Amino acid sequence: MDDEYELRVEVWSGGNADDDGDGGFRGVILFEYSRTRFEFQWQADALLGFGTAASPPVGSQVTKAAILQATELGYRHFDTACLYGTERPLGEAIAEAVSVGLIKSRYKLFIASKLWCSDAHGELVLPALHRSLKNLGMEYLDLYLIHWPLRVFCKENDILLTAYAPLEAQGTIWGTNRVLECELLKEIAKEKGKTVAQICLRWGFEQGVSILVKSLNKMKSNLEIFNLSLSQDELRKIDDIPQTRICCGEDYISKYVPFKTKEELWDGEI
Repeated sequence: MDDEYELRVEVWSGGNADDDGDGGFRGVILFEYSRTRFEFQWQADALLGFGTAASPPVGSQVTKAAILQATELGYRHFDTACLYGTERPLGEAIAEAVSVGLIKSRYKLFIASKLWCSDAHGELVLPALHRSLKNLGMEYLDLYLIHWPLRVFCKENDILLTAYAPLEAQGTIWGTNRVLECELLKEIAKEKGKTVAQICLRWGFEQGVSILVKSLNKMKSNLEIFNLSLSQDELRKIDDIPQTRICCGEDYISKYVPFKTKEELWDGEI
């Protein structure tokens, strides 16, 4: 295919192009010769998404109730995956939210699901997508992600990443509480009159990523990060906080993906 070939399509999920309010999410899809890029001009309520994974699992009814509450509070971006087992309760919650008038229609929402590593092979992608749509009871997804994308590659190719567990997944069997107990973050939060969690979420927002939060009791406060700004010095200090891996990635290795061993996944840095 000619290297200069490009098809540019503007898409809207709900609303119309002249609507400055709850008018949907504008996006531009660029189909190029060797890759597909999605460039979304996200509204604030879409950039902060509500995650539906839980470890250990909390059950469908708890998940559904949390999604309904989040919808009522103003969340419009919801993240799920076949792996999480939450596609069905998410779909049921959205249908109920529409029926009781919490939202006008499915088109007012941004719904993302994910392709699991074992399905990351050409002939397996569409069947996996169709299973997710069936679970959700929906005709389409706004975004279908691949688990564990590479940040540098995505940045170079203008691909938006989603930050999973930005507060280090406290309460899960694999998470810790080190982020919320960080003294530097506590100092910045005290100076700003914000919580440590809000500082962390704002830092993620400043990195240009879509952020997923999961909470049954802090939904409102997690949304209160858009009247906050961090200085370049504060951003640099947060960048310098030592990082560790949450997991080694054994579950992300498959014969169908480029990384077939942990050594390949981490370039030998185990």
